[in-house]
Amino acid sequence: MNYDSKIDVTENQGSGGDWAGAPPVGETEQDRTSRRWWLIAIIAAIALATGIWFAVRGGEETAATGASDIQTPAVTVIVPGRASVEGEITATGSLAARRPMPIGSVGEGGQVRGVLVEAGDWVSQGQVLAVIDRSVQSQQQAGQSAQIAVAQADARIAQANLDRALKLVERGFISAADVDRLTATRDAANAQVKVARATLGQLQAQTARLNIVAPASGLVLERSVELGQVVGGGGSAVLFRLAKGGEMELLAQLSEDDLARIHVGVEAKVTPTGGNQSFTGQVWQIAPVIDATNRQGVARIALPYNAALRPGGFASAVINSGQTVAPVLPESAIQNDDKGAFVYVVDGKDVVHRRAVRTGIVTARGITVKSGLDGSEKVVLRAGGFLNEGDKVKPRVVAAAKSNAAE
Repeated sequence: MNYDSKIDVTENQGSGGDWAGAPPVGETEQDRTSRRWWLIAIIAAIALATGIWFAVRGGEETAATGASDIQTPAVTVIVPGRASVEGEITATGSLAARRPMPIGSVGEGGQVRGVLVEAGDWVSQGQVLAVIDRSVQSQQQAGQSAQIAVAQADARIAQANLDRALKLVERGFISAADVDRLTATRDAANAQVKVARATLGQLQAQTARLNIVAPASGLVLERSVELGQVVGGGGSAVLFRLAKGGEMELLAQLSEDDLARIHVGVEAKVTPTGGNQSFTGQVWQIAPVIDATNRQGVARIALPYNAALRPGGFASAVINSGQTVAPVLPESAIQNDDKGAFVYVVDGKDVVHRRAVRTGIVTARGITVKSGLDGSEKVVLRAGGFLNEGDKVKPRVVAAAKSNAAE
């Protein structure tokens, strides 16, 4: 049995012609898978890039916000308002005797025979401070006393002659003219007695003036004479210096503004340098003239005597100048430069502005502001030296009393 072993290629091709020229099935699935992974990778890359972009932008904005917060300084501010302050003016000056009295020799002068007082002694009016040699003056007085005796003798003789003449007139032995002459002689003799007595009184007064005496009661501040010293007459040299009544005063130096705020009679507390004790006095005179060099005047504060008040010493004074109503700021809030005093004020937008002010009296609560503020402003309390005009700040308001306590 013969079998045809040939295979009909045409038939086989015809039946399998649909896939004979197409890619294999395995290759199509691989391509699809590859394309799918590529698509996933692209989407993931886009998502990752988007995420990174948003993260970077958000970080930049956060960093910018944080940097802005760091760069904006926080400052403490106060609203001072207006307060009634007991006005006080602080001044300094030198202590002196209120009524210094220089004392010299008012007589002819001479050699000093005795000094009876020392500096620091209390003396009364008319008390002898020093004795001047009077030997010559004593002899002059003795001679003048003899002249008085001679004049008195002449006056007695003249009176006796006149009495005898008057008895003889009635008998006609002496004329009326002789009586008149004798009367004139008697009157002249009596006048010579008066002249001699007046001259003696003059010598006695001159001798008394040789002594150096106190013109008033008070405290001896200086002694400038020694035993045996020769002094001239006419008060040519100051031998003693006396504080009348022991009264002292402080010559307080004040500015023109401060002088205008006080008046005669106001009270003042004076504290000598080097001591803790204060003394109460009163302004008894205000200088009518201002020194053109330093623009200051003198307020003279009268003080009672005290051993701690030494003329020539330095002292400070606190003078009562009455009440004033004004804003009061701590010292830390007020800045100074070549343009004067100023403060920093924070406006409603938290921006700093420089404000020029005029300061007034200094109290325990702070410094009063005479002009430049009405008390309703937000004033930077501290760190004003680190701020500039137009700076942005974060203000933190504290009460004025709290700020004063912190100071």
